[in-house]
Amino acid sequence: MRRSCLTLAAALGASSAAPVQAHPHIFVEAEVAVIFAEDGRPEGIEIRWLYDEFFSMLLVSDMGLDPDFTGEISEEEREALDGFDMNWIEDYHGDTHVTQNGSPVALSGPVEWTSDYREGQLRSSHVRHFPDPPDPAQEFIVAIYDPTYFTAYTLVGQPELRGRSDCTARIFEPDWDAAEEQLNAALDELLGAGEDVEANFPEVGEMFSDEVRLICNAP
Repeated sequence: MRRSCLTLAAALGASSAAPVQAHPHIFVEAEVAVIFAEDGRPEGIEIRWLYDEFFSMLLVSDMGLDPDFTGEISEEEREALDGFDMNWIEDYHGDTHVTQNGSPVALSGPVEWTSDYREGQLRSSHVRHFPDPPDPAQEFIVAIYDPTYFTAYTLVGQPELRGRSDCTARIFEPDWDAAEEQLNAALDELLGAGEDVEANFPEVGEMFSDEVRLICNAP
């Protein structure tokens, strides 16, 4: 997760007292909706994020919102919250990864975003378009993960398919044991070399990610 200086500062504050090996630091429940155009091609993806309560509290407090810690905000405060996680820095690519036949599929920057804070949790949504859509008659994969595993995403609910009824979407979970084994091996190597583990944490986020595999009937 590398969205803005504000969110990163809050995240680092959350982790300052944790052991250096303790990743992830932020937990997000994610939902996905694939949007199809009238011609049946994938047009884009809507992504919804629900942040864990601890990170939500830190960020809302850092922004000076909900000073009484009620878990709710006023309409005026909600306006100040608008786009809180959409101010992406240059090297942040949105943690949404689409591939087809092993190759990445490009996504636009975020548009049509929403922001809210209810019941003590931050939540947001945004849409990303396909400049060059994948072929829906061949399987393509949508995965949401932070390569650095600073943020852990969990896909919840069945992916929504808007605009077509002849497609299937299946969620595949990672091999948790294999991912943990590879992570521990990478950490042991870093520690053995005297490296700063937190600064050089291995990019293992993909190994811990759920993925959605989609395919539609051929025309």
